[in-house]
Amino acid sequence: MLRVLLTFASLVHAALSSNPNVLDSQPTFVSGNWTLVQQGTSGVSGMQLMIVTETTALIFDKVEHNPLMTENGEPAWTAELNLNTHVVRPLHALSNTWCATGGFLGNGTVLSTGGNPIVITGAERSPLAIQLELRNFLNLGQNGLQALRFFTPCEDATCDIWENSSLVHTTSNRWYPGSVRIEDGSIFIFGGSTVNTFANSATGGNPTYEFYPPKNINGFNGVQIPSPFLASTLNANLFPFVMQLPDGTLFVAANQNAMIFNWQTNTETHLPNIPNGVRFSNPFAGSAVMLPLTPENQYTPEVMICGGSTLSDTADPHTFSSQTPTSDQCSRLLLTSKGIAAGWQVESMPQGRVMPNMVLLPDGRVVIVNGGQTGFGANNDAPDVVGPSSNADHPAFTPVVYNPTAPAGQRFSSEGIPASTIPRLYHSSATLTPNGSILLAGSNPNTDITLGVEYQTEYRLEYYSPAYLSKPRPTYNGLPATVNYNSQFTLSVELPPDTNDVTVALMDLGYSTHGVHVDQRFVKLVSNLSNNQKTLTVTGPPTSRIFPPGPAFLYVVTAGGVPSFGHKLIIGTGASPPVDQGAIDNMNSNTNTNW
Repeated sequence: MLRVLLTFASLVHAALSSNPNVLDSQPTFVSGNWTLVQQGTSGVSGMQLMIVTETTALIFDKVEHNPLMTENGEPAWTAELNLNTHVVRPLHALSNTWCATGGFLGNGTVLSTGGNPIVITGAERSPLAIQLELRNFLNLGQNGLQALRFFTPCEDATCDIWENSSLVHTTSNRWYPGSVRIEDGSIFIFGGSTVNTFANSATGGNPTYEFYPPKNINGFNGVQIPSPFLASTLNANLFPFVMQLPDGTLFVAANQNAMIFNWQTNTETHLPNIPNGVRFSNPFAGSAVMLPLTPENQYTPEVMICGGSTLSDTADPHTFSSQTPTSDQCSRLLLTSKGIAAGWQVESMPQGRVMPNMVLLPDGRVVIVNGGQTGFGANNDAPDVVGPSSNADHPAFTPVVYNPTAPAGQRFSSEGIPASTIPRLYHSSATLTPNGSILLAGSNPNTDITLGVEYQTEYRLEYYSPAYLSKPRPTYNGLPATVNYNSQFTLSVELPPDTNDVTVALMDLGYSTHGVHVDQRFVKLVSNLSNNQKTLTVTGPPTSRIFPPGPAFLYVVTAGGVPSFGHKLIIGTGASPPVDQGAIDNMNSNTNTNW
């Protein structure tokens, strides 16, 4: 695998050497003060968050007594947020989306995977309880553990969630699963637990993977495939990190371990463990990101994992404390033969964090937000819970910006960034927006909606505006709806005064939940600015392995680090991922369902 990756990199380097105009100087960034505003509420607590159009975001919560009501007067647990008007619209999931994963398929449809059975908390005769009782009586209530939910974004506020688990479902129960979109536009679904649990175990774990749509591959015709890695990383391997690498293999990390996985041959290549005993997957949640892939770095992948805990994954959580310090470690690994041999390079954040969120910016930096400085994930386990049930304490209120191109020891900074006053702990989320701001949502370390207490259920939305948003920004038009691989297209651009060069950042903004940002990705595209600085010629990504087919947001970024608005497009042809009806039929005939 590494030989293939390095061979590809050498070919790219040779192409670049023959065309030096695609090479840029060391990136620069806008310094100055950031701003923070509270604007709008989410209606449902923002456990899961993703941007689905240039003006809307999708929010998933678990089944609980949220203030947002459907047209029938029933509490909602899924919603669409208008980023411009800050209005939330209730959506209509049938099953419990509690601790699901999600992402886009290659055709632009959102797929939400897994969850939990319907759990009614609070007053027995609450509107939510009555609603769910009626659904179950009518045989409409569905168990989320095997759910597949579909949402096709629209601009007219008419789209909604579709699911029917009697027709479309996973092979088995998946609570806290990982996932990633792969090179054919389908979804690789990895691990999780078969039951609602604090941590995974040999009895409750699901050490398998599958695909949607199902595949006939490696001797497994549509059915789940065993994963030795998942079996060996118990007990802390919920919400494993999964990222597609530029050679088509997958980087996978859980507990203290990592591997490169070739899903086409079912081959695991183990990588060095994270140093210093740090665990980073739930419930000791850290966060992870793949650093920008660029022509200059020959699309060579480098991953970074930050935060987590050194608590034991085999100990009784009732012996843990909400005051236990978390890890400030960031571990960075270059995925080349030389980089792997050198091992993880360790850096330290200004403070420890558990349950942080790492967000890529269009200028190539990483923002680390949210989380607690002590304790651990989940809720109601520690003997010294804070408020009604928080296992974590001492919220990290101030974001940290990480500059991956700066010298070691000089990469972290919070200069000019105001602190929030809203704790963002368990079940919080964050995402880049098309405008280039960072949206913060959620935090609910409670069994149901709980207000007026320390670490209450949080509905307030916040937006951080980096310093680059205070500068004159480039604009562009002419973006095609779809851009295929290696195809060229032109944009009409208007640049700020004294701007003589730009770059193009193609970004998947990801699906944020539990410190995981599924599919988050930054690929710099080859581009050429005309002499009159009015026309920008851009080449689509080289392969579907470098950027899997599906939705993306395109930012034109000045040499000084100021991005345009990110307009949405589809990479590839917009076609649905390949469907193997035989694999689907065999999966259905060999799968036990739980409803």
